[in-house]
Amino acid sequence: MRTKKWCGILMVLFFFLISANGLASPSHGSKAPKKVGILLVAFGSSEASAQVSFENIDKKVKAAYPDIPVHWAYTSHIIREKLAKQGKNLDSPAVALAKMQDENFTHVAVQSLHTIGGEEYHDLRRIVGAFKIMGGFQKIVLGYPLMSTQADMERIVDIILKTIPISRKKSDAVVLMGHGTPHPSNAFYAALMFQLQLKDSNIFVGTVEGYPDVELIKSLMLQKKIKKAYLIPFMSVAGDHAKNDMAGEESDSWKSIFSKSGIDCLPILKGTAEYDDFVNIWVDHIRGPLSHFE
Repeated sequence: MRTKKWCGILMVLFFFLISANGLASPSHGSKAPKKVGILLVAFGSSEASAQVSFENIDKKVKAAYPDIPVHWAYTSHIIREKLAKQGKNLDSPAVALAKMQDENFTHVAVQSLHTIGGEEYHDLRRIVGAFKIMGGFQKIVLGYPLMSTQADMERIVDIILKTIPISRKKSDAVVLMGHGTPHPSNAFYAALMFQLQLKDSNIFVGTVEGYPDVELIKSLMLQKKIKKAYLIPFMSVAGDHAKNDMAGEESDSWKSIFSKSGIDCLPILKGTAEYDDFVNIWVDHIRGPLSHFE
């Protein structure tokens, strides 16, 4: 199914680019005037309360690069469909890039707003690669997601330690909930927990759809006889996963699972993109693609 999906996307892009190049080119054999743009690409969220995260990213990127137009795209077609029913139309990355080409952008920095380089990020890489192959722009470069290098990891560890609620005692646990993925990059979550625990042994990192899972995190806390835990989403937005899977009242939420084991839970519904220090990592990653345009 994924092969057919990508064949379809590539065919659409191929015919679009042929027609766009033929119609938009001012004169055959001459380069269009340089026009640089930024495309911010997130998984997306239909939660109204989660928009504060995206607004914060948008504000910080525009402040850092005031002379460069900023466009947006969501990778999740489910989120885009939900938003469309609410009268809010968000483009997919392929459509957003096609529109930017139609608007005569020649150099585009595509910045992933994903947390790790998982399936969504690699789908985005293929789309960017398709535009490179078909010559949609003079240059198009993809920026790294939040947690990509050891330097990123070290910054993230410091930010997490700095943003833990001041009311937390050293005997209390801090449990970060990541999304998780079957992609090999899921290993970043366990690596993050290892590096956090070198500085604070009561900080744990689990995932909704990967490893470490909620049962493992619970068993680790019970081994340490922890009685209280702060639950914090390690996702750009405090959307559906944070509200329901982490802090919900249903029996399978992390809050309920931990509470049944005698661990008092205090959820913090705040996504990473609501913290300027996290957003600054994404903002800094944009410099990588932009440096190729100089």
